Amino acid sequence: MARRTTSNPPGSSPGPRNRTPQPLPRRRRSVGDFVKAFLALLALLVLLVGVPGALAVQIGWPLPSGAPSTEWLQQEITVDTFINVLTVVVWLAWAQFTACVLVEMKAALSGVGLPNRVPGAGPSQLLARQLVAALLLVGAAAASFTPGLSQLGQQLEGNQRPAVAAAAQQTPGGLIAQQQAQTAASAAALAEQAADAAAHAEGGLASEDATKFYRIQPPEGRHHDSLWEVAERHLGDGRRYKEIYQLNKDRAQPDGSKLSEASLIRPGWIMEMPGDARGGELVEMPDEAPKVSPDVQRQISDYARTGGAQEQGRPGQHEAGQQGAGQQGGGAGARDRDTAHITLPEQRPGQGAEQDGQEHAAPAAGEGSGFGLPQALLGAPLLAAGLLGALGRRRRQALWQSALGAVGGRRGMEPPTPTGAAADAQDALLVGADPEGVRLLDRSLRGLAASLAGESRPLPTVYAAWMGGNGDLHLQLAQPAGRPPAPWQLGQDPTFWMLARADAERYEEVDTAAPYPGLVSLGTMDDSRLLLNLESVPGIVSLSGREQDRAGVFASVAAELATNGWSDRMTITLVGFGEDLTPLAPNRLRHLDDIEALVETMEAETRQRRGALGAAGHDSVLTGRTGPAQHTRWAPHLVLLAAEPSAEDAVKLAELAADASRLGIGYLVGTRSGELPGAAWEMEITSEGKLLAPLLGLELDAQLLPVSQQRAVVELFTDADPDHDDDRPTPTPPFLVDISEQGRPAVYARLVGPYEIIGLDTPDGERSALLHEALALLLLHREGVHPRVLSSALWPRGVTDDVRDALVERLRAWLGADPDGTPRLAADATGRLKLAKSVVSDLDVLRSLYHEATQGRGVGSRAVRGRLLTDALVLVRGPLLAERPEGRYGWLTHEIIDAQLPLLVADIGLALSAFHLEKDRAEKAIEALDAALGSAPGDERLWHELLRATHATGDSDRLKRRAADLVARSGARGLPPRTEALLDELLPTWRSGVAAAG
Repeated sequence: MARRTTSNPPGSSPGPRNRTPQPLPRRRRSVGDFVKAFLALLALLVLLVGVPGALAVQIGWPLPSGAPSTEWLQQEITVDTFINVLTVVVWLAWAQFTACVLVEMKAALSGVGLPNRVPGAGPSQLLARQLVAALLLVGAAAASFTPGLSQLGQQLEGNQRPAVAAAAQQTPGGLIAQQQAQTAASAAALAEQAADAAAHAEGGLASEDATKFYRIQPPEGRHHDSLWEVAERHLGDGRRYKEIYQLNKDRAQPDGSKLSEASLIRPGWIMEMPGDARGGELVEMPDEAPKVSPDVQRQISDYARTGGAQEQGRPGQHEAGQQGAGQQGGGAGARDRDTAHITLPEQRPGQGAEQDGQEHAAPAAGEGSGFGLPQALLGAPLLAAGLLGALGRRRRQALWQSALGAVGGRRGMEPPTPTGAAADAQDALLVGADPEGVRLLDRSLRGLAASLAGESRPLPTVYAAWMGGNGDLHLQLAQPAGRPPAPWQLGQDPTFWMLARADAERYEEVDTAAPYPGLVSLGTMDDSRLLLNLESVPGIVSLSGREQDRAGVFASVAAELATNGWSDRMTITLVGFGEDLTPLAPNRLRHLDDIEALVETMEAETRQRRGALGAAGHDSVLTGRTGPAQHTRWAPHLVLLAAEPSAEDAVKLAELAADASRLGIGYLVGTRSGELPGAAWEMEITSEGKLLAPLLGLELDAQLLPVSQQRAVVELFTDADPDHDDDRPTPTPPFLVDISEQGRPAVYARLVGPYEIIGLDTPDGERSALLHEALALLLLHREGVHPRVLSSALWPRGVTDDVRDALVERLRAWLGADPDGTPRLAADATGRLKLAKSVVSDLDVLRSLYHEATQGRGVGSRAVRGRLLTDALVLVRGPLLAERPEGRYGWLTHEIIDAQLPLLVADIGLALSAFHLEKDRAEKAIEALDAALGSAPGDERLWHELLRATHATGDSDRLKRRAADLVARSGARGLPPRTEALLDELLPTWRSGVAAAG
């Protein structure tokens, strides 16, 4: 249908935009109306005040004054007994009528939805409705000049939302003006609703089957109409916006477009409303609404005729986006950029979700071997990847600190093996993590920053990033910023920049600052994951809902910000929660005790950042992150305040947040009421796990980290902390084998070096590689492997349960059984797959030989120790799983075996060197150290012992060559201080010798 427009008559001045459809016409009030209102007031006074007063004065207390007893049943029934019983009945009837009056008064004043039904009060509630409606005729006339009555209209703030209120939300200093505007508008709103109530009272209840329509209103200032607000005003519950969406989906609008997404509506569109819709700004059919213009009448009539059209499949986002761009000059994103409207991006057709390995790597909890894993971690791929990477770094750090500080016994041992909830949490991290997605996101953002810097263009302000189910990345900008640099493309409108996954995979690492470190996952919507940029919000982000639900959101946000892989330095201040989260990232997370300390801290930092930006000549931190000044990094500071601030503190925070987005500071503040001064974006978390942001057009499946899973994750980190002080015994290897001739295994796998298996036939076909990889994973985890961890390791892009179970059965058949009939692959009591002791790897033998030499028989026998250490060093044939197929064994990136094996080999080389030096066999010691350096070339301890052993030979030239080789290996970083000190002691002239060699 062609779009119709109206124009002003020639020569007339432009008037205000017509907000059509107009309300139903109202009848003028007459003297009779005031008489009715006065009589209604008298009736209410008599019924609400006179009846209880008469009962109290004339009859008094009708109930017995003492406790019940059996003597009552024997007393004579008198007239007083009947009177008292009737008095109680009258009191109950009075209480029911009073409740009806209160319910009808609230409904009439709010103008939202139908009044609640009082149980068993049909005639009483009807009488109360008539009296209240008549009385409000007087209240409507008095509302304009009675301050006390006009205050009742303030509850309409959420329905009327004048432009000044929206502006005041962005500017804390406008709070007083906001309140004044609300007070002024409330009288008119109350009068209008009272008149509507009178019309209902005079004409009886409207038919709930009458078809009503609503016309989407044009924006007022920074406020835009939304289906949520329409449902809240006229249906009494914003969550009923889905009913409006279903009634109007895919029906042609006056401008020729169609509604395909609940968050994509445009001014002038007509919405058919459910039959129980109430309130102003609704119109019925054109013949019943004579004040509606003829043009609008034709539009509504045409729209009503399409109501019986069969609904077709939901059109793509592309159609809606492009129609919006044609009508509004920039689409939904451009239209709503002043209010930071977040819009779901279009998904490119023809690409299935199977391209995104993450989405399939986290099936629902509860499947598998009779038990499930924590669903919150399974469904949070970026959070899980960050936690897993940080945990691996923590464990490697603990290994190195333990190795460098150990004397004797602790070398090369395993970190503590998690159990119980901690083990389930670790398995969930392994299953749910999407490290490839994190890597692509990081490289894509840094590559974009580098390209813009090369073109001398500033970074655009990004409100959100969407990671689509097909792997594409969409950035939603605050406003159009021109064409993006290749390979980025314009998305559905000028406020979207899109990068296809195939193009992202071609990005290489670049040395530039992370441009958008404040991005954090909030949840998913239609298979797309939303990352909100807390740093760019023009004010505070408020989060309402139950305290326990808010806690899950706050913990998830804090944990992901602390461990994500797309940021550099960052400060995250936690207030009101999270003291136990600091072990996740002690260098990033900071906990403050109260809001007063937070306000004091942020006031000082805000002043400092403003001064620093001014001195550097930058208008915001974004310009400081590109170009020649990027070395300053301009790290963000994100504040997560779970405790609701007082009114005074809220105003202070609002003032601080007014300029926060320019300074790289973001605020996420919890509130019970949902109303917070200075809140630019308002979100709500429901008990069903939905994250709602009606004004942003969002309804997400929220990403949460519940308390139980939070504790399990923190336990993993505290157990890995090298400074963690507890009473646990020194950990021992999880699996020791019999290294005697009697302990010869049935199946022997060589993992240290090229992968070989002895004792099994090589499987035929393409499944051979999968079986070998599955066996290697099980050999590296003698404590057991969860079936879902096994499947996610072998099939990172996901696999069905039947395929996984079939592979496990093939693996079990391939490994066979021991002579006593015991299967060599079985599930333990927790459902994890474990190998029998008859299946052994050379890594198991290597650990066992070293343990026996240093803590077993070798302690009391020098000859046994030397033989065991020599046998162990012979087993080292190269790095772990050398020559493995490209594209497989990606799960090794989650392991710390790459740090454990070099440390173990270095420990063996050091022990064997010490063994030989005890007998002054320096050449033998050098031979052992050189062998160990082949697998652990970066171990500083080996180089120190090699220098000492070389010095023991008395060959100064040889020592100089060793020193020169060591300096060359160190490169531009130079030698570590301890190595320089050792060379100064052993070879004082080494500096001049190195310079001469150079």
